[in-house]
Amino acid sequence: MNKKELGAIGEKYAADYLKGKKYEILQLNFSCPLGEIDIIAKYKNSIVFVEVKTRTSTKFGKGMEAVNYYKQQKLRKVALYYLNNKAPFFSNIRFDVIDILIQNEDEIKIEHIENAF
Repeated sequence: MNKKELGAIGEKYAADYLKGKKYEILQLNFSCPLGEIDIIAKYKNSIVFVEVKTRTSTKFGKGMEAVNYYKQQKLRKVALYYLNNKAPFFSNIRFDVIDILIQNEDEIKIEHIENAF
């Protein structure tokens, strides 16, 4: 399995997880000239921008550790683009990170960090 396939599997698990927590998925893989956001969801009165990081081991650290300052700034710019073009009226926004560790088909760990940055 390559990185792109692993990422797609992780995003599916993350979307299913969020749906189970009563999030309404607004868009998957929103892409614009500035970049991409994995999941955009609505939860209560907030629009939630979710970055999903999927790994098969922690040998090189957790996936969430890859959401560094540079990545956060890029996500903020893409979120602003989305809000300006798709959701001009909103109450609150939030940036979450979902870290998924798939060690095998029977062992999948999901860690959800709300308001990650």
